[in-house]
Amino acid sequence: MSEERTYDGSCHCGAVRFSATTALDGLADCNCSHCRRVGWIMQSVPADKFVLHSGADVLKDYRFNTHKIRHMFCPECGIEPFASGTDAKGNDIYMVNVNCLEDVPEIDRAAIKHWNGKDW
Repeated sequence: MSEERTYDGSCHCGAVRFSATTALDGLADCNCSHCRRVGWIMQSVPADKFVLHSGADVLKDYRFNTHKIRHMFCPECGIEPFASGTDAKGNDIYMVNVNCLEDVPEIDRAAIKHWNGKDW
């Protein structure tokens, strides 16, 4: 188990900047029609451990299927640094795109869990 720390993150152009405090222990990928195309590595972060520093005024919201998950992307560079929604218990969470975080230790790709979002 890795140690919890705060990571800074951003979209590609830097208009959207955020930080997330996590241990990077629950890495996952998803095979739904959206995530499969985006190809990012997901890490769930409780809402109280996520801070949006800049970009709230530029972020665009994309929803599909059940429309419960807010896929947030920068309209300038097109990068989706995070999404938000609720977990199975109704808690607000952010799903952070680990590829948008800075100074992330090397990821063991074999440790990434596969989420079957296609059939969810």
